[in-house]
Parts: sequence; C-alpha cells; structure tokens
Amino acid sequence: MTALSGIPAAASVATYIPSPTQAVWYLGPIPIRAYALCILAGIVVAVWWTDRRLVAGGARKGVALDISAWAVPFGIVGGRIYHLITTPQPYFGPGGHPMDAFAIWNGGLGIWGAVALGALGVWIGCRRHGVTFTAFADAAAPGLLVAQAMGRFGNYFNNEIYGGPTTLPWRLKVYEWDQALGHAVTDASGDPIVLGYFHPTFLYESIWCLLLAAGLIWLERHLRLAAGQTFAAYVMGYPVGRIVIENMRSDAANHILGQRVNTWVSILVFLIGLLLWIKFGRAAPRGRHRDAPTAAPPAPARGEKPGGADRAEHGADSAEHEGAADTAQPADRDGPA
Repeated sequence: MTALSGIPAAASVATYIPSPTQAVWYLGPIPIRAYALCILAGIVVAVWWTDRRLVAGGARKGVALDISAWAVPFGIVGGRIYHLITTPQPYFGPGGHPMDAFAIWNGGLGIWGAVALGALGVWIGCRRHGVTFTAFADAAAPGLLVAQAMGRFGNYFNNEIYGGPTTLPWRLKVYEWDQALGHAVTDASGDPIVLGYFHPTFLYESIWCLLLAAGLIWLERHLRLAAGQTFAAYVMGYPVGRIVIENMRSDAANHILGQRVNTWVSILVFLIGLLLWIKFGRAAPRGRHRDAPTAAPPAPARGEKPGGADRAEHGADSAEHEGAADTAQPADRDGPA
C-alpha cells in the first residue's frame, strides 16, 4: 500500500479497507484536523438541505442558517458534555488529563448530548425567527442524519471507533495511533505499526444513517405525516441501528447491567421517539397533515391591509404571525434537486 499525504491510495485488488496514517496537517503553525473538517462539512450539508426544505414550505431563504447559529454551538457543547459524563476516566480518572476535556478535535462528541442541547438551541432560534419548532425539526432530520454519516469519517481518520477483529473482505486496517500528534505510531524503520484488522463500525453507522435519511424522505412522500412525525421517526430510527453497532464496538466504555451505557440510552431515546410519534399524531387536526393547505384567511375590512399580504411582506416575525409560521412547514421535501 502506498500513501499520499497520509491518505492511502486505492489498490487494484483490496481485501481490506486501508486507514489514513495521518489526521492532522499544518498550514504554518495552524493545525488542520480531519476530524474537525468532517464535522464542519456535515454541518454545512445539513444546514443547506434544511434550508431548502424550509424554503420549499414557504419559509424565507437563509432562515436555517440563522437558527443553526444557535443550534450548532449548543449541540457541540452538549455532545462534549455527554461524552465527558459517560466516559470520564480519560479526563478525571487515575492518570487522566482534565485539560483534555476541552480538546474536542481529538474526538469525543456524544450524539445524544448534541441532539438534546442542540434542540434547545433550535427552540431559541425558532422563537427568534418565527419558525415553529416542529417545522424546523422535520426539515432538519434527514440532513442531520447525513451530517452524522459524514462526521463518522472523522473517526476513520483518527483510527478509532472500530469493532472486533474480523477477516471479512471489508475489514478495516487500523494503525497504532498517537492521538495527541494525530498520526500513526511508527517502528524503528519508520513504517506505521499495524494494530490489526477490525469491523469498520464507523462505516456501518454511516451507511445506517444514510439509509435512514432516505427512509424519512420515503415516509414523507408516501404517508400523511403530522407535524413533528418526521423528527420523531428519526428519534426512533437511529437508535435501532446504534444498538446493534454499539455492541460491535471494541473501544472502552462504561457498562450498566452488562450493557454499554450508550445501549441503554439508545433504548430510552427510542421510547422517547415512540412517544413523540404518538403525541404528534394525536395533536394533528383530523383529516389534516402538515402538507395540507390551510384555510384561507377572512377577507379584510375596507381600508385594512390584507393579513396574508402583510405576512408575505414581513414574514412570521412575531407571536401574532404564529399561524403564518405553521404554513411555513415544508410542503414537498423530497431532498435536494
């Protein structure tokens, strides 16, 4: 196998997936980390797709970016806090390094914390920009899954989050890794030290996320979903694959009753998603779903400016425009053209 800038070139015949030997590059004194680039690329794609889906439903262009300015920082902080709570030993245990708790470029963002605190950021952003929370959550769900799929490739560059040993043709070649320096450990001759061949669980999760994103789009096209049910389907669907993949992973994790903590959290999140699905379904007016047209507003009195025109001109910027915000829910969200 040959490598260019730390990224292995494709072989004509490969019986394994090669891993990068380097995950950090430098522009002068500035480190460029592959993990961060994967996360940022996922965020860009998610915001772009969410905005397209919102605009298709009548929202103003760019509103997803405005709301994401709240959601993304909250999500990153939440993801890191969740990781520190569920895996405290490397930072606060014996021989741990507390200051590494801030080194998010080395990996360690828990999706459950990111979604939970990110949702708070979304709620704040939606209130400030006149978009209903369910409209944004539904529009964001497929893009969020794509972002998760892209983010997992940061683990690939860091040679982390892999499963047990395997001889399958798609096994992952993993190197002994220096996390602080961001590259493979080398032997006396300068060759990277191979740790072994393992299940590429990062890839399994990425594929699951992409399949689930496609499944959400299919549901929207073929079922009469109530507002919020696309997001609820995401909350239910992702843990199903995560439970399977979580129990394939070989990285150190805390356990409760013989199961990894993330497995229990996945079960809890699935149940929350199920409750949300039922709640949103019951809250929808009979005979209506989020794509159904709303009733026309009453005719304005003589000399009064039509309410619809006023909303079209100014957008749903205040509480009195809450009805207009409801109509901004995506009407035909089949993904990017």
